Amino acid sequence: MLGAACYGTGPRAAKSYPPMGLLVAEALRAVAKTGSEPGFGQRRPRADVVANMPRQSRLVLPQVATHIVQRGNNKDVTFLVESDYLVYMHHLRDLAGKLECAVHAYCLMTNHVHLLVTPTSREACISLMRNLGQRYVQYFNRCHYRTGTLWEGRFRSCVAESSRYVLACYRYIEMNPVRAGMVAAPQDYRWSSHSGNIGVREDPLLSPHPEFSALAADRGARWTAYRDLFVGQLDPLLLEEIRNSTNAGYPLAGESFKVTIAEMTKRRLAPGKSGRPPKKGEDGTDLLQGDLLPETGL
Repeated sequence: MLGAACYGTGPRAAKSYPPMGLLVAEALRAVAKTGSEPGFGQRRPRADVVANMPRQSRLVLPQVATHIVQRGNNKDVTFLVESDYLVYMHHLRDLAGKLECAVHAYCLMTNHVHLLVTPTSREACISLMRNLGQRYVQYFNRCHYRTGTLWEGRFRSCVAESSRYVLACYRYIEMNPVRAGMVAAPQDYRWSSHSGNIGVREDPLLSPHPEFSALAADRGARWTAYRDLFVGQLDPLLLEEIRNSTNAGYPLAGESFKVTIAEMTKRRLAPGKSGRPPKKGEDGTDLLQGDLLPETGL
């Protein structure tokens, strides 16, 4: 039962769901649509430049893994009791199956959530997070006698391409409680996918990503190989790259992948330089730099 005190014990709570099939991440078939999803806010640009800086649409690609982070509003707690975690995972499993989004890794922290999913379409990923958020906040508000918003707003995400980035996202997500000082090892944290991915317990929510399956031919060797990935720390530069890409919505990918996606979607896939471009002289030199050279001696 899923927290009978808050969730109820009717037939819906006891319903079982078929296991999610493995979605093979092998095609980049869709061009991301223009526009944006209402109600999900990122860091806001200054008011004086909003008119000249339209927000890019979210980059989600069919059959490509996507790292998702959703935080509590004002960093408030989003999980208070055990039944909260169970209800969230119940709805995640239900909606992921219905919308054909394969869940590879997850971590439910006290005030935010990390997911690694592969959707069959852009709309599937957005619908998953919208419906999951709505279902859970209705439960949470009813159970904990509160009203109003629970989530920060627009969830943050980035696509992850290649084994380097997909497996790094697995590790980044499941090491989150360790980095936060909540546990000594990832397998000690109950509300993450780590125990399922190393074979300690069955987790019907999980579907292995092809890069995870490629670690070894049989399940036992695969679990061991995956566990070995956690012996060392995630490279600090890679850790920062995952954070920055997720916050800004840029892809975690090699250069050739970025070039292909940029041509398909006609969008910027890396931060631009701030400020106006420098003025050039007739010979193409930077006028401002030319003025500074005598003073700096460069």
